[in-house]
Amino acid sequence: MTKPVGKLIVIGGAVNKGSFAETDYDQNIEKNLNFFERGILRKIINESKHKEDSVIEIVTTASQIPQIVGSEYKKAFEFLGAKNVNILDIHNREEANSDAMVARANAADVMMFTGGDQLRLTSILGGTRFHDTILLKYQEQDFIYSGTSAGAAAASENMIYQGSSSEALLKGEIKTTQGLGLIDNVIIDTHFVQRGRIGRLFQAVVNNPRTLGIGLGEDTGLFIHNDVMTAVGSGLVILVDGRFIKDTNLTNINLGEPISIDNLTVHVMSMNDHYDLTTKALTIENSQFNPIPQDK
Repeated sequence: MTKPVGKLIVIGGAVNKGSFAETDYDQNIEKNLNFFERGILRKIINESKHKEDSVIEIVTTASQIPQIVGSEYKKAFEFLGAKNVNILDIHNREEANSDAMVARANAADVMMFTGGDQLRLTSILGGTRFHDTILLKYQEQDFIYSGTSAGAAAASENMIYQGSSSEALLKGEIKTTQGLGLIDNVIIDTHFVQRGRIGRLFQAVVNNPRTLGIGLGEDTGLFIHNDVMTAVGSGLVILVDGRFIKDTNLTNINLGEPISIDNLTVHVMSMNDHYDLTTKALTIENSQFNPIPQDK
């Protein structure tokens, strides 16, 4: 399969910025949307086809309060110099199949999918003409799909949509379903460090070790292009690789019982580190083992 021409930027969310339909997202939205992604939003503008002149559509479908969320991101992008920022709130599948929404998708250089509930996002957009247009543009054009929180979790072929953090290593405690399908063989979890969601990712990976687990911390994202993932932002990205798992009790235990895993591989990425999805190799940008240049 050919590599997509487009670029993918997925963001973990902010501290206390809700996801998975949690109530604090709605209650504290003005406080929480404090432009925490400023550095990442600048990256989106810089990587877009026409920079500050790019057409940016902020898709607020995942949110229950789209007017507030959309206006905050619009302000943030415009503060950084973007000139053509629009809010695109699709409420139902009929709208997602309309000529008007397809035309706006075709005209966009960047689509920014906000936080909220990723199951709401996929159930409204999945399989519509709008969804098909985004997938085609991502494959064939200089186009950016960017998602934060729910918008990030929904970007992959399979996504986590439910599951507690504290009990995630009990069999059956996480629920997954099909995402929007921009990237295969990975599964993305958000608010990862703040909410202690490592167990959720462990279970998602042991269920299918071909899948690379990606845990995005707050104020942290991944820029993905040409099958290379680069960490951006101030926090951590956790990668969980199950290819070398030696043993597990997964199929011999009942629902609700603890899962054992032998030899699960975990990587930690920070700003500017690279991970090659083809070779499965991590490059630490500021490695202590890199040769020190000698003075001439």
